[in-house]
This record gives sequence, structure tokens and C-alpha cells, in this order.
Amino acid sequence: MLEELQQKRIECPHCGHHLHLVIDTTGGDQDYYDECPACCCDIHLNMHINEVEQEVELAIDADDEQVF
Repeated sequence: MLEELQQKRIECPHCGHHLHLVIDTTGGDQDYYDECPACCCDIHLNMHINEVEQEVELAIDADDEQVF
């Protein structure tokens, strides 16, 4: 069983500033943006709850990255 709230340490893809996030896993998979307090750029966060392995997968990228 996953904890409802988890802490993750991430790095801003723009400036490298380290951030501590509190992640709420009760809402299931989430896709959202947060702002870096150091450089004020948007950080794209995509959270997936892996029910089989009971872990949180967090993908972080810059808002300006393009996927082809």
C-alpha cells in the first residue's frame, strides 16, 4: 500500500535548483505544472502510480521541450 503523501526531491530542468515536493497519491495519475521558486520557469510534472510495484513514477521536464 502506498503512502498517501510522499516527499520527492527534484531538480529544476531550467536552472538546476533543488526542490522538495509533497506528492498526494490519492488522486491517481496526475499531469500538472509547478513553478520553480529560483528561476520562475514552469516545470512539467507527470506522475504515474504503478499499482503492481507499489511505487510512484515521476517524470519531470521543461515546458519548452518538444517531442516528435
